[in-house]
Amino acid sequence: MSEKSSLHEIQRIVDEWINNHGGYWPPLAMLSAVIEEIGELAREINHLEGYKPKKTNEPILNLGEELADLIFALICLANYYKIDLTKEIKKVLEKYENRDSKRFC
Repeated sequence: MSEKSSLHEIQRIVDEWINNHGGYWPPLAMLSAVIEEIGELAREINHLEGYKPKKTNEPILNLGEELADLIFALICLANYYKIDLTKEIKKVLEKYENRDSKRFC
């Protein structure tokens, strides 16, 4: 995968990897994985911002990696339901542009 891979290409790569490693989990199991990754991300941000320091034996994780783990889990759900995330993110950006373009000025 190149550094400039499109979201469409990343979805294809994830789909290929998942299909070569046992297939997709049931949807609720994948949703649980998303929630687990959100929890890990929240834990890292709480630590980095000083709200909840980690115990001395807990590893410091990479925030970027935690975000990527979350994206991977979300892509798995999207792929399972055959959702084109590139198309959907474009619609969401248009929605925000129309709804919020003057909201925060």
